[in-house]
Amino acid sequence: MTLRFSRLRDSARAPTRAHESDAGYDLYAAEPARLIPGGRAAVATGISLAIPDGHAGLVLPRSGLALRHGITLANAPGLIDPGYRGELKVLLLNTDPQTSFEIVAGDRIGQLVVIRFERGPLEEAVVLESTQRGSAGFGSSGR
Repeated sequence: MTLRFSRLRDSARAPTRAHESDAGYDLYAAEPARLIPGGRAAVATGISLAIPDGHAGLVLPRSGLALRHGITLANAPGLIDPGYRGELKVLLLNTDPQTSFEIVAGDRIGQLVVIRFERGPLEEAVVLESTQRGSAGFGSSGR
């Protein structure tokens, strides 16, 4: 699969993989941003993507930013549908309660993973078939 992209501004960097075997492409900020404690921002990457039909792009946090600075995504994972051709923005959130975080153009701010998905028709049922788990949800498997 070839993933096509366009640069929308001079400050845009192409997505990259640090290692050939990496699943995700690093995404780069095309503009500066300041995240105050608890603050969030939509940071432009300066690129648009052509996600192939039958696939979706998932924008995920970078683990190093999360561990060292508390920077994550407000909508993790962010979803890029195959028909979207606008500029990719990463919705960053500063979870640190005391320290602001500065982003400069060129910083790695997220990662993109492209996955295959299935489309299927919805079928309403009065009752769904039962399973061993049933409706047991959050925390049902223990600590």
